[in-house]
Amino acid sequence: MIRRIIQIDEKKCNGCGACAAACHEGAIGMVNGKAKLLRDDYCDGLGDCLPACPTGAITFTEREAAAYDEKAVAENRAGKQQAGAGQPQGGGCPGHRLQLFHREEALEQGGDRLEGTHSSIRSQLGQWPCQIRLVPVNAPYFNGAKLLIAADCTAFAYGNFHQEFMKGRITLIGCPKLDAVDYSEKLTEIIRNNDIRSVTILRMEVPCCGGLEMAAKKALQNSGKFIPWQVVTISVDGKIID
Repeated sequence: MIRRIIQIDEKKCNGCGACAAACHEGAIGMVNGKAKLLRDDYCDGLGDCLPACPTGAITFTEREAAAYDEKAVAENRAGKQQAGAGQPQGGGCPGHRLQLFHREEALEQGGDRLEGTHSSIRSQLGQWPCQIRLVPVNAPYFNGAKLLIAADCTAFAYGNFHQEFMKGRITLIGCPKLDAVDYSEKLTEIIRNNDIRSVTILRMEVPCCGGLEMAAKKALQNSGKFIPWQVVTISVDGKIID
């Protein structure tokens, strides 16, 4: 039958695996570091994977393809859940697979040191990946999230970054000068399509960080939602200046 189905441009694919994680039907897999449509009958043609792709490698086409098989998809999904219980979601490079971290609250008396570890300071990163360009716009960890949109230098400049800003938030980091992309479109989709409770924008005092602040503000405006937000600026010597 002739029907709408996705197609993947391997030249544009960067192998991040975000589309495989976003495809609930399991139609997309990673083969030799590239996304590939594994079975036509697993693709429902709705395109949940399209907004997840950071490079625009996925588009729709109409061609001869097997009909969508809902029963086969359900059986495949059940098999994967049984085989991969407790494992990170997604495919492709392990560095890009979706993961949600549950941070325990129990600490030793008198400090932040955890028993049985070599670290005196506990990470507060709530999810993986955290780069703006890599996160899927419909990742499950965005539901009900307090969002931190941070310039990547802020984590190095501000000593209490984890406890004061990351704790209890979903963190997205980027550098508009180095990435040379407009983050506003992707941030708009994240805010528009998920139940975001608040947004904190954390930037450095340097002028190039203004691009991150502008992108986040534009996304808030374009999303059509009224969400509490704030901007915090860090000086190059590691102090909060406003």
